Amino acid sequence: MILSELIQRSPIRIFEQSINGGLKPGEVGIIASPNGVGKTSVLVQLALDKLLQGKKVIHVSFTQHIQYVPVWYEDIFNEFISKKNLENAADIKNDLVKNRVLMNFNQDGVTKEQIIKSLRAMIIEGGFKAEAVIIDGFDFSRTTKESINNVKTFATEMGVSVWYSCSVKDDGPQYDKENIPLVISSFVDIIDVVIMLQPKPDHIELSISKDRDSIISKSMAMKLDPKTLLILEA
Repeated sequence: MILSELIQRSPIRIFEQSINGGLKPGEVGIIASPNGVGKTSVLVQLALDKLLQGKKVIHVSFTQHIQYVPVWYEDIFNEFISKKNLENAADIKNDLVKNRVLMNFNQDGVTKEQIIKSLRAMIIEGGFKAEAVIIDGFDFSRTTKESINNVKTFATEMGVSVWYSCSVKDDGPQYDKENIPLVISSFVDIIDVVIMLQPKPDHIELSISKDRDSIISKSMAMKLDPKTLLILEA
C-alpha cells in the first residue's frame, strides 16, 4: 500500500466527517473521558494523521512521563500499519519524527502565558509552522475561562487547531444534563468540539457532546479497540 492510499482509507476521515470536516485552524477541541480509557491514544492518532500528510505537529504534555510519548507514537504507528504492507515504512516513520516537536510543562511551574509564549516562539522564531497542537494531561480544574480564551486567540493568530485531553473523575456526578463534563462547563461556550469516550462491554464508544454551536449527544459510529486502542468504524 502506498502512503496516499493509507491516508485516504484512514478511519480519521470518518472521524472528521462526523464533526463537519474536522477541527479547523483557530478551533479548540476536547477529548474527554475517565482516566485510562484512551484519550492519549486518540490524540496521538489525530497527530499521526497530520504527520502522515506531511504536516507539522506540536505535542505538549503535562504529564511527568514525557519519555513515554514517543513510545505512544511508535507503537500506534506500528500497530496502524501492521496489516497494511506500507511501502517505505521506515522512511515514512523518520519523516514523522522530523515533523513533530514534543514539549513538556508542569502546571505548577509555568504560567499559561509562558506556555503560549513558548508555543508562539517555536512556530515563529523557530520556523516550525505547525498545523496542529496536541495538549495532553492538562488539568482543567486548575484553569480559567480567560486562559482557555487566550489559547483560542493564539490558535486563531497562528492558524493552528488545538486538541486537548480532559480527564473526568469517575466518582459522583461529573456531567451536566447535556453530557458536558462539569470541569469544562464554565467555558464550554468557547470550545468548538467536545468528544466523549465511553467504555462499553467490548469496545470504547466515541460520541459527540458539542459540535460548534450545537449541543448534542450522538454517536460518531466509531469505536476504540480496547486492546490496540486504535480508532475503528463501529
